[in-house]
Amino acid sequence: MTEKCAWVTLATNDSYCLGALVLAHSLRKVATKHNLVVLITPGVTDVMKDRLQSVFSEVITVDVLDSKDAAHLALLSRPELGITFTKIHCWTLIQYQKCVFLDADTLVFKNCDELFEREELSAAPDVGWPDCFNSGVFVFQPSNETFDALVKFAQEKGSFDGGDQGLLNQFFSGWAREDIKKHLPFAYNVCTTAFYSYLPALKQYGSDMKIMHFIGNLKPWLQKFNWSSRSVAEESHLQAPLQYWWDIFLDKVHPCLDSAMAGLAGSLSQLSIGSSEQGSAVEEHLRRQGWEAGNIDYMGADAFSNIWAKISQTLSSPPAQAPPSPPSTPAPSTPPVTQAVVPVAAPVETPVVAPPVETPVVAPPAVSATPVASTPPVETPKEVVPSVVKPVVVSPSIPEEKVPKKDEPSAVPPKAASQEAQTGAKDSKVSEDIGEETQL
Repeated sequence: MTEKCAWVTLATNDSYCLGALVLAHSLRKVATKHNLVVLITPGVTDVMKDRLQSVFSEVITVDVLDSKDAAHLALLSRPELGITFTKIHCWTLIQYQKCVFLDADTLVFKNCDELFEREELSAAPDVGWPDCFNSGVFVFQPSNETFDALVKFAQEKGSFDGGDQGLLNQFFSGWAREDIKKHLPFAYNVCTTAFYSYLPALKQYGSDMKIMHFIGNLKPWLQKFNWSSRSVAEESHLQAPLQYWWDIFLDKVHPCLDSAMAGLAGSLSQLSIGSSEQGSAVEEHLRRQGWEAGNIDYMGADAFSNIWAKISQTLSSPPAQAPPSPPSTPAPSTPPVTQAVVPVAAPVETPVVAPPVETPVVAPPAVSATPVASTPPVETPKEVVPSVVKPVVVSPSIPEEKVPKKDEPSAVPPKAASQEAQTGAKDSKVSEDIGEETQL
């Protein structure tokens, strides 16, 4: 075969680059004769890009194509699939005549170079709907015309599932009926979710598997792994393929990781084989990744009792840290409280005592001619009354004939005085007569 061909994969971040690196080494292990190409987005760090270049024939940075189709993606509960539209950039690799695309979460067990003899678009049926093909593995022919047509189709009609699989199935809509030769055997794209519904077939045909696809949340780097024994933590029907993935990772990928890498790759770089303490830290990181992917261990570490215990510990931690604080802390806190009370009380007392009391006491005597006897109702403070009344008595503005003084004799004429005296005598006489009649 004289055509220039390549295996192509896509990695949008450093965590998916872990899968891409293991995939590349698995292809090398089966002695493929074709080039290895990885498409990456700007989200991949430079240090990870250097590691990719040491394994792949080409590392090509492409722009991110996002479907922006939140409504359809919600039906799949997989909003992160929008970015997988970036996959259609593989049609721009026109330096190759034929390519086979593999998702970064696939693993090759046997040489599959015969796939390059297939035509575009060849793929295996999807386990969820066999009349659709699974876009994790497919044969295609690079072409700028096809790329432009795919972009236009995506803009006009979108994708029935919001991701690349829906788009490609709509674009290559004749796959289900037109040419049976474009239907790849399931052995070229064995989806792990199929095992739960058809385990007997796995036992019968499992030895013929060539490519496994760890679909959904069953990514190998998200599964539990015993770093001390270098073995898969839990026994299951996936134990053998998962162990193979981890064997390649520990031998070929892990020694090349760097702490400057992002996400899980950076965490795994700090892990020494056989160290359980560091393994627990990475396990916590894997748990967070699992939560984001919907892989939640409700019966184990993520049980409600453990979550509630963590919440209670977090809520009770602040009071526990308060006593160790230095003794000098309470002292400065007391003065600010006292100073805050005094300024508030002062403005209330000042206007009540000084100005309002003195002003009404002094003003009325200066204007009114009322006798001095009318002033007692104002003598609230006893010390103030004498000082206020004294100036009123001696005030030069009040004439002596209108306001008589208590110490001087009245200015009544003598004749009127004698008449008043006589009247008083008559009154006393009448009183005496009344008293005598009462005694009788």
